[in-house]
Amino acid sequence: MSRPAAIPNFYLYGDAQLDEDLDTIHVEPIRERSLRHDWIIHPHVHPDHAQILWIKDGGGRFTIEGETLLAKPRTLVMQPAGALHEIRFDPGTEGRVITIAVTFIEALVRDDPRLVAITRKPGAYPLAADGPCAEIVPILFEQLLTETTREAPGRRMAIRGVFLNILVSLLRLSANRLETEPARRDRDFELVTRYRAALEEHFYQVKTLDFYARKIGVSTQRLNAACKLRAGRTASEVLYDRIVVEAKRCLLYTEMTVAEIGHSIGYEDPAYFNRFFSHRVGIPPGTYRARAATTRRVS
Repeated sequence: MSRPAAIPNFYLYGDAQLDEDLDTIHVEPIRERSLRHDWIIHPHVHPDHAQILWIKDGGGRFTIEGETLLAKPRTLVMQPAGALHEIRFDPGTEGRVITIAVTFIEALVRDDPRLVAITRKPGAYPLAADGPCAEIVPILFEQLLTETTREAPGRRMAIRGVFLNILVSLLRLSANRLETEPARRDRDFELVTRYRAALEEHFYQVKTLDFYARKIGVSTQRLNAACKLRAGRTASEVLYDRIVVEAKRCLLYTEMTVAEIGHSIGYEDPAYFNRFFSHRVGIPPGTYRARAATTRRVS
């Protein structure tokens, strides 16, 4: 079954993507784009690019595929490629945002899959004043901005070297966080990550928890326990939330009828899809679309 393809996709927010953007890196101050949009970056997707943000001052609320991350001053934020996300910055927030092609990342760090993996999961990583990355991260972002905005000998290698150090900082911050948690929770995290990956591949066609438990080789009870610890919800709720996110995408960004949307995500009976959506969201899909049309600001 084909997926709807009308979700807003950008290289940089508000800018159409060009072919040459698929192997590139871009750095800019957060305020450069956010100020023009009243510090609100509405839901959109970068299909081929990840983003890493350095929040120097201020902060923001990041909603990435329905999950919320809060960023305070001196925080690194990772936004994976292909993830639907929205950002509401505190007015006046200062910092930098790197937009980087997945192809660039994979070519740069092909010898260390950990550095690719860290860019594939959302996260907000505050820098402790006495932590190992406290001094170097702000310097790296300024160096990268300088190297990407001027012509100088060795520029391409300098960009690669600085960006590689930023990825290493992300990896170390992530590792430090995991080291403070019990080993059992590490396994839970890995299990939920595998579950989410299986959902992305199959949720359009398969809605039964038994299928996903068998797919990743655990019992439904074990999968539920991991989801409750790591996602704060049951495995079924994680599945239903993913379906709702997709339904909302289609309601907001496509012209398909409600029945067509239900069919596209595996609900052959329009009445059943209406009941499912109403139960999860609190209002029917048609009402959700109508309300969004009157309240969502056009950027």
